[in-house]
Amino acid sequence: MEAEQSQIYALRRVRMVEDQIARRGVRDENVLAAMRSVPRHLFVPDSQVDDAYRDGALPIGFGQTISQPYIVAIMTALLKLDVRSRVLEIGTGCGYQTAVLAELVGEVYTIERVPQLAERAAETLGRLGYRAVQTLVGDGSRGWREHAPYDAIIVTAAAAEAPFALLRELAPDGRLVVPIGAAHGEQMLTVFVRRGDTFEEHEELLCRFVPLIEDRGPEQDDPGGEG
Repeated sequence: MEAEQSQIYALRRVRMVEDQIARRGVRDENVLAAMRSVPRHLFVPDSQVDDAYRDGALPIGFGQTISQPYIVAIMTALLKLDVRSRVLEIGTGCGYQTAVLAELVGEVYTIERVPQLAERAAETLGRLGYRAVQTLVGDGSRGWREHAPYDAIIVTAAAAEAPFALLRELAPDGRLVVPIGAAHGEQMLTVFVRRGDTFEEHEELLCRFVPLIEDRGPEQDDPGGEG
């Protein structure tokens, strides 16, 4: 029965990728393969399992969501990853985006400000065998200087403006993908590419994310501080 159920979920992932992602223009075969591989239903609350592969975001508790599959795929594709990439993720959430990244690269560093979500995500990722992931509980807007520079940074919450603390942690030619805009409403999914001391900016598509919450305490200027 368990093997049969696993096969059903695998077929649902294939349909999800074909109908929701490839059909909308995502062509990166490595990203598509990762989306077919990661068992999305294992990252959502039990009450949401039946909806795990539908075309939309889902609540995961603590006011947070797991992003729509297409958004996960397009953000991942915009990072232009390869197996040598070192990636920083801001907003671990349930760990689903983290797992997709871990399918593609050798090093993933991820920060989550909600301890319960971080603990749940780490348990799920460990159970599924994703060993090349390091998790930190803290304010992701300040980055994780200890492991910088990063070839790619992905922010899974909406920033009001360009997150300069994170831009400073990009490697040369590194890419940051982040929703920019008002906390409640639509934002613009934006890509920043580091060119020396300057950054190219490319607007990609409208999206909707929960807001990026930043600490405003005395340690705000220290992007390497622990949470």
